[in-house]
Amino acid sequence: MRARRSVALALTGVLAAALMAACSNGDETKDTAGAVSTATVLNVGMPNGPQTENHNPFLGSSSGASLGYRWMIYEPLVMINGIKPSEPGKPWLATEWKWADNFTKLSLTIKEGVKFSDGSPMTADDVAYSFQLRKDHEGLNQDAIPYGTITASGNKVDLTFTRSQFVNQNKVLTVFVVPKAQWSTLKDPTQDTLKDPIGTGPYKLKSFTPQTTTLEVRDSYWQDLPKVKELRYTSYNDNNAQTTALANGASEWSFVFVPNYKAVYVNKDPEHHKLWFPANLGIHGLWINTTKKPFDNPALRRAMDKVINRDDIFMQGEAGYFYPKVESVTGIPTPAGESFIAPEFKDKKHSVDLEGAKKELADAGFKLEGEVLKDPTGKPVTITLTDPAGWSDYITDLEIIKDNLSTIGIKATVDKANQDAWFKAFDEGNFDAGMHWTNGGATPYDIYQNIMDGKILKPVGKGGVSGNYGRFNSPEATKALDEYANATEDSARTAALNTLQKIMVEQMPVIPTSASNVGGLYSTKNWEGWPDEQNQYAPAQPTQQNALQIVLALKPAGA
Repeated sequence: MRARRSVALALTGVLAAALMAACSNGDETKDTAGAVSTATVLNVGMPNGPQTENHNPFLGSSSGASLGYRWMIYEPLVMINGIKPSEPGKPWLATEWKWADNFTKLSLTIKEGVKFSDGSPMTADDVAYSFQLRKDHEGLNQDAIPYGTITASGNKVDLTFTRSQFVNQNKVLTVFVVPKAQWSTLKDPTQDTLKDPIGTGPYKLKSFTPQTTTLEVRDSYWQDLPKVKELRYTSYNDNNAQTTALANGASEWSFVFVPNYKAVYVNKDPEHHKLWFPANLGIHGLWINTTKKPFDNPALRRAMDKVINRDDIFMQGEAGYFYPKVESVTGIPTPAGESFIAPEFKDKKHSVDLEGAKKELADAGFKLEGEVLKDPTGKPVTITLTDPAGWSDYITDLEIIKDNLSTIGIKATVDKANQDAWFKAFDEGNFDAGMHWTNGGATPYDIYQNIMDGKILKPVGKGGVSGNYGRFNSPEATKALDEYANATEDSARTAALNTLQKIMVEQMPVIPTSASNVGGLYSTKNWEGWPDEQNQYAPAQPTQQNALQIVLALKPAGA
């Protein structure tokens, strides 16, 4: 899954200060140098604005997803390390799993003795039903898993799939489990608001307000109960409010972009204020609407790539830490994806090449007249670059790209869009270009599938897309993606992936700039046991499924 972006909305300083004061909990987080922390509460924050109560774990728009607390209530079958997705998963609600017949069959052994928060036992029937829900409701099957048969017997659940799930192994194994008794009564699980979440996780809902959701630890749990007795998730109204809360200790854990992170966060308490932003196999870049002329011409897209300065985007737009620079011309992040890069591109790294860009354009019939680039029909080349106004890093990225494109005569304007309007425009293909992310996974397949798959291609104006926002139409890419997904031998997968890299370099449907991360900022003042560079047991982002692992590992500081 991709990392949820930090959404910044407008807020006055007075309201921000009032909100932070209301969320501070000094009485329960007192600590003195050398003493054992007496904290029982962990304060988690996100800059996502006022929330509407909805604890439906399937809905990405729900408060549970926005703030990340759904993972404290609902648990996966297998826990996969988001920064080491190729490593074997950790048994969770499933104790064993076995794939067969080229990943078209899966047999799961379900852990016994697990109870839901209402006291009822979790059974294999609940697990099978959790899969059946996804099969029966397209809106819940966000990864478009082609489920076949789903059966339960004793503590076993057996599934079949209509095609190989080699590329979706982790997505299937990390499915979370819901109680059949509750969900079978919902009229429409794809839309219904869930006010009483029941899961197998160690926490249950205590209270909800548009600003703060509080969870409390259950009386019993199938693992050792966490030391954190209460989780308070506060939704701050913008990045600045969230950053201030981190700096003054009102918030102890968040995923937020902090432009001047050393001065405004780390240096406020160097001993305790930490951040860790490991990269994963997903990318960010300039998505181009390939249906719009003249940007349907790959020569123009290649020329644009040659002048976009990824170093400036990293150091200025991403503050030198947030989204690491993608160096490979293939768009594959390194070092995580180093082993996947095709031999012909192994040593080819991106660098600004103005003369090379001009040659690409001239060879394709474009003419640079003074400071104006004209397409082969004689029209000036213009482009609108758009992202939500509050996404400060992306907006800075676009300003850099605007200046870069001017060096080859492209007149670019930056549109600081309304967030809802922007999402709709990208979904329906009504845009010129904008910064966006891709999916991530255990291999670069997920990146390329998200960008180039013809199976998820929809015409401009039709929404509900799950990728290919640039409407890139390449039968060759779609074929290579199919070959990779259904191959029975590693050599065939390698050949298919090499083909995809060649298409990426030559067609440039997305101009890659940065690697995704699954990072976080956190305080060690009251709680210890966080993941970091030396202990990479989980990604540090509070909205990822692995956040549950982190909370279970935390202990009072000094204990």
